Amino acid sequence: MISLVTGANRGIGLEVCGQLAALGHTVLLTARSLEAATAAAGRLGPTVHPLRLDVTSDDVSTVAREVAERFGRLDVLVNNAAVTYDTWQRAATADLRVVGQAAETNLYGPWRLVQALLPLLCKSAHARIVNVSSEVASLTNMGGGTPAYNASKVALNALTRMLAAELRAEKILVNAVCPGWVATDMGGPGGRPVADGAASVVWAATLPDHGPTGGFFRDGRPLPW
Repeated sequence: MISLVTGANRGIGLEVCGQLAALGHTVLLTARSLEAATAAAGRLGPTVHPLRLDVTSDDVSTVAREVAERFGRLDVLVNNAAVTYDTWQRAATADLRVVGQAAETNLYGPWRLVQALLPLLCKSAHARIVNVSSEVASLTNMGGGTPAYNASKVALNALTRMLAAELRAEKILVNAVCPGWVATDMGGPGGRPVADGAASVVWAATLPDHGPTGGFFRDGRPLPW
């Protein structure tokens, strides 16, 4: 299995790469800096390969060409890269430039990648797309605060539903996953272990062919939209 993980030089992304490699996947560990990706991949062994990828840039098409030339297909795409947990903002007074910057990475980044990598995913017999989301994007329980992050993740959930419906005929499973509140640079101290949050993502990346698509999950259990 060939798996690509974005934002993977630290935190949940790095742990997802390690868990997928332990399952026998060839893992493409991407980060905005090739140096950071190389250092992180070096910690995980020879089946983990570093790639430079800024999901907001033309790197997306470059990476698509490189994956096509080196591997000829892609089995798993994990859209993990995310920015701007804007706890200092309120929706009523939010800086919309900050909202736009969050959307570039958290929504348009995954969207660009799916479009660029879809021909390679279609060459897989067991393709999976996992969009790393958050329970704060659940409309059922939504309140105020963190407007840039929350709105971008709500939109990512909507993209998940649309892609799942459109790609069902190609047997590509597309799901959103909340890893939970995890003790990372973004999540801060006091959260659950990174390995547990990553396991929730890996579950969706390794679903059987009869597994769900178009769902929103944490620890393999559905969350309300």
